[in-house]
Amino acid sequence: MKRLEYSWYTRSPWLILLTPFALLYCLAVRVRRLLYSIGILRSERLPVPVIVVGNLTVGGTGKTPLTGWLAMMLKQSGYRPGIVARGYRGQANRWPQQVRPDSDPVMVGDEAVMLATVCDCPMAVGPRRVRAARALLKHNACDLIISDDGLQHYALKRDIEIVVIDGVRRLGNGFCLPAGPLREPASRLEQADLRVVNGLGSKGEYPMRMKATHAHNLANDNNVRELASFRRSSVHAVAGIGNPERFLDFLRQAGMRIEAHLFPDHHAYTAGDVDFDDDRPILMTAKDAVKCRAFGLRNAWYVPVTIEMGADFSERLLELLNAATAKNSAG
Repeated sequence: MKRLEYSWYTRSPWLILLTPFALLYCLAVRVRRLLYSIGILRSERLPVPVIVVGNLTVGGTGKTPLTGWLAMMLKQSGYRPGIVARGYRGQANRWPQQVRPDSDPVMVGDEAVMLATVCDCPMAVGPRRVRAARALLKHNACDLIISDDGLQHYALKRDIEIVVIDGVRRLGNGFCLPAGPLREPASRLEQADLRVVNGLGSKGEYPMRMKATHAHNLANDNNVRELASFRRSSVHAVAGIGNPERFLDFLRQAGMRIEAHLFPDHHAYTAGDVDFDDDRPILMTAKDAVKCRAFGLRNAWYVPVTIEMGADFSERLLELLNAATAKNSAG
């Protein structure tokens, strides 16, 4: 997969062999969306506004950190948001599942536990996001729902769509899977309400800045160090995320000498994966940390990222949300 992903973003000529499959994939995507739009496939509307955060490309763009930022910003604006997600790779026998900071990531998924830890708001996961959302509304006083990585989940009607784009890789070679990284044709971008770029945006796009300034000890979350305090240190860098280079760049920019240990996205860690038989610090992402806390690591730290968005984005989102709330009330 890594070789194929590399080819998508370097425009390797051999991918032309996969274009027939990409065309079939695009056709299937368009037909599926059409079936939802004309009602052959059922799409349900909730009694509260729904904000969907997603992307067009496979791999990490920063959509989950943005979901966390949205939840906190909306809480500060007086809303009571709830979050739903797929619970990717969660192994629970029954769905939906409520998620708390102390939930087992094996059961509900690593990103879900990470979000619940950051946001401190009701969250539920399950393959059917409508059921997860209705469970939230039944047991919590939520007045809006945020769906993480829900752009292609058309069974849940949405009032606002936010698409997140990687500012460096953008849309790769512009082809759909498997000849390129796109889950839907590039023209789908034009139908989103808000386009957020992780990096520098173009006209009509809102730039998002991700920062990492501190590291938290896995054994004691109150034990916090500035990343700058690791300067000139030799560290183990552990990452099992969609785009690990962004995390490694944070460490390099802090002046560390890193030995990278990269795993597939959503990797199911074992203690042996992070046993390096030396005393060097281990630094990892917050997403990896929720799966490694149980290993009793002494000198292990996770690096949370913070999101910075411009005031114009918040103002525009709140305008759209106010309009959606009024529409739902009238309907």
